[in-house]
Amino acid sequence: MESRFLQVPPGLDGTRADSGLAKLLGLSRTAVVTMLDDGGAVQDGTVLGKSDRLRADAWLDLSWRPREEPRLVATPVPDLGIVHDDDDIVVVDKPAGVAAHPSVGWQGPTVVGALAAAGFQVATSGAAERQGVVHRLDAGTSGLMVVAKSERAYSALKAAFHDREVEKIYHAAVQGHPDPLTGTIDAPIGRHPSHEWRFAVVSSGKHAITHYETLEAYRGGSLLEIELETGRTHQIRVHMAAHRHPCLGDTMYGADPTVAARLGLSRQWLHAMRLGFRHPGTGERVVFESTYPADLAAALEQLRQE
Repeated sequence: MESRFLQVPPGLDGTRADSGLAKLLGLSRTAVVTMLDDGGAVQDGTVLGKSDRLRADAWLDLSWRPREEPRLVATPVPDLGIVHDDDDIVVVDKPAGVAAHPSVGWQGPTVVGALAAAGFQVATSGAAERQGVVHRLDAGTSGLMVVAKSERAYSALKAAFHDREVEKIYHAAVQGHPDPLTGTIDAPIGRHPSHEWRFAVVSSGKHAITHYETLEAYRGGSLLEIELETGRTHQIRVHMAAHRHPCLGDTMYGADPTVAARLGLSRQWLHAMRLGFRHPGTGERVVFESTYPADLAAALEQLRQE
């Protein structure tokens, strides 16, 4: 256990305990909420809850369990597709159920672990458990990811993603029919105020822009092509849910579970179809494409026939 005994600085007077303690201690909000739930935060003799307020100059008696660091485990993923491989990059077609890299609480396979198990050497830049990773896909989202193998590739690709120079095209099957059929969603995304693992459109969030176009419309939903201008966590899922057209199967963000069951979906209908960028070694523009995996293809075919 770690412990601290300190005073609340004037700048945090009146802030919620969860956000104020995260700033004060430099811990993640998840770690602070765990500490508060465990009764590890006492202010002037009173145990704090996460919505309680800090008071300037009050004394805090804090104790918490140190954060468990994620650990890279080399685990084979037989259905991880290798789309392209050279000295600078490896492009993979990630199946659903595989995370981009290890993280606290995730016990399943990862792209980084699968590449290690297959003997790939990736860039050493970045945190130990996510070396070579320049962008991510949700564990439940399938499709294309590029991982840097060389240090120059890591630097160049990180800059390209930051500067919005990478083409990121997704297909998503959503509930209902967006109106208009083609449009742009420009709405900031941040952590959900009351659900720890979810995100939402919130005024204090980060700038996020999603462009969409309806490709096909069915009685029970629509197939969209989506281009991301930014790359926020859960961006497509959050924006489509806020637009009242959640991805089919995405029950975390409000999709109808009965529809998901009827279509045989156990995850969101969302696939990273196309990835284009300037190759960090040759400087030439490269574009990679993917096809729908079996579960999404089957659900879409059923949707078309209903």
